[in-house]
Amino acid sequence: MEKILEVKDLHVHFSTYGGIVQAVRGVSFHLYKGETLAIVGESGCGKSVTSNAIMKLIPSPPGRLVRGKIQFHDKQLTELSEKEMRSIRGVDISMIFQDPMTALNPTLTIGTQLMEGLKQHKKISSLEAREKALEMLELVGIPNPDERLKQYPHQFSGGMRQRIVIAIALICEPELLIADEPTTALDVTIQAQILELFEKIQRETGVSIILITHDLGVVAKVADRVAVMYAGKLIEEGDKREIFYHPQHPYTKGLLKSVPRLDATEAELTPIDGTPPDLFSPPKGCPFAPRCPMAMEVCLRKYPKTKSLTTTHKVDCWLQDKRAKKLLASSSRK
Repeated sequence: MEKILEVKDLHVHFSTYGGIVQAVRGVSFHLYKGETLAIVGESGCGKSVTSNAIMKLIPSPPGRLVRGKIQFHDKQLTELSEKEMRSIRGVDISMIFQDPMTALNPTLTIGTQLMEGLKQHKKISSLEAREKALEMLELVGIPNPDERLKQYPHQFSGGMRQRIVIAIALICEPELLIADEPTTALDVTIQAQILELFEKIQRETGVSIILITHDLGVVAKVADRVAVMYAGKLIEEGDKREIFYHPQHPYTKGLLKSVPRLDATEAELTPIDGTPPDLFSPPKGCPFAPRCPMAMEVCLRKYPKTKSLTTTHKVDCWLQDKRAKKLLASSSRK
């Protein structure tokens, strides 16, 4: 498979009055052409910061990309100027933001906002841009596209606005689409429609998708691979089946146990006790150790090495150490 994006050892810090927040701490992952990678984790774990870093949208100050490489095909994005990045954003890499209402300009018609990127990047006529805009509205399931082009964002429902944001992101036919919690503000039925739309678009255009979410139900529907983030680190990665049926990190197991299940007999969900660590002063060891029911002394002192379980499944956890496995095996026999 063709690898279109590779992120290596990404570190992003934010300077505040209280000190330096180490929001992303050594994240590495890759993305293949035509696949969907879901980045999952609690709020504040660094998912959105990672996606904004790929687009070079980290506000500076206070944000700063301390080190790391982001390679898109043969281009090293971290080395490009703002002018060079503008020629990539919206054309090769597009992003869908969380709130469609704030992502759209309330003073401009939908048609103007759809055609703006085409005219700037593709250098086509207004007539050609309009035809492409109509085509995109049909693709994302907006009825009466001729009339809708003349309307403003406030004249659309939340689900329709999200479809329009998706159309704007896809109109220049990017290779990579980053969707930052695209279904968070929508009700369940609209969420299902948007997810089906993503699958349809991927089938028809072959676009690669990075899906940022905390909703494992969304992940189960659309993702090919899953990367689990916690406290600025990527702690487990694998294909969908490996993560859902054979999770290895205690945090991943905790996330799965906290999801409602139709086949569960228990009346209550199992929450993850405690809170994420303070990223002003991140722990030296595993950041999940204070909340982990399986934590050992070494977990608090030293961060574990990445263990590759299969060609696609890897995890950062001391429980994968052969000494821990031996200890667990002997205690289970007693």
